[in-house]
Amino acid sequence: MNEHVDAVLTTAPEGGNSNAAPAGEAKNPLLAALGDRVRNLRAQRGLTRKAVAVAADVSERHLANLEYGIGNASILVLQQVAGALHCSLAELVGDVTTSSPEWLLIRELLENRSEADLRRVRVALGELLGTASVDPARHRRIALVGLRGAGKSTLGQMLADDLDVPFVELSREIEKLAGCSVREIHDLYGTNAYRRYERRALEEAVQIYSEVVIATPGGIVSDPATFNELLAHCTTVWLQAAPEEHMGRVAAQGDTRPMAASKEAMEDLRRILNGRAAFYSKADLSVDTSGKSLSQSFHALRAVTRQSMGLV
Repeated sequence: MNEHVDAVLTTAPEGGNSNAAPAGEAKNPLLAALGDRVRNLRAQRGLTRKAVAVAADVSERHLANLEYGIGNASILVLQQVAGALHCSLAELVGDVTTSSPEWLLIRELLENRSEADLRRVRVALGELLGTASVDPARHRRIALVGLRGAGKSTLGQMLADDLDVPFVELSREIEKLAGCSVREIHDLYGTNAYRRYERRALEEAVQIYSEVVIATPGGIVSDPATFNELLAHCTTVWLQAAPEEHMGRVAAQGDTRPMAASKEAMEDLRRILNGRAAFYSKADLSVDTSGKSLSQSFHALRAVTRQSMGLV
């Protein structure tokens, strides 16, 4: 038996009922829910607790503790238990898609599909469920996405002037709704509140303007519902740039904080860009501003958007 694995699981009190939490302590809701899922998955597979314990290389007693919500297992142990139950770690830990057999079957169908295949499925589902109605003004609303320092504000204003349409800086609209700065929203109310303001600001912009250029916050892709709203109602353009250029442009705006620990900041920036690139790539159009002057970047953006709008 793996001694390290045994050590990371909390054991039940000696002589006590393993189905009860220690005296005077209530079960942690998260651990209790995890235990329920382990038991249910084991039952679905028709496996005994002993068989799962052997396959996972943990003691049967420790597995019992986990099942009854009093075993605080490490991620590595949960991975071993998931393997023994022939499921993914995500299914073991649980989310809204793991409680329904139909959800699990759908996930199985989509597993290992390419991004192109998944996009086709998403579009087809939208049409099937009636949520993919085409906004007739979509091609006249241009939304710029990308990391901070990509040039969304500067190029967005230039594009709006060229097209003779309003320009909306979504971050400013968020601040108007909240009555405080973006930083204060995060500090006082948290990320969830910020996301709600972000969604409201986007919905209001879409309702008010049938023709507009919108500069979006870099993290708008982090909320699937808001990002789907953006994709449904706007022609999106990903403004790309090399990480070094993002950093330099932010510093040029007068914010020197990212340069205080430049190496660490650059690594963080690369991680953020890598984490968001797959979402930014969902944009209808893209313009790489790396190595380009402001004028060159604008003319590239102007060309692709005007072509998309049928103005050339």
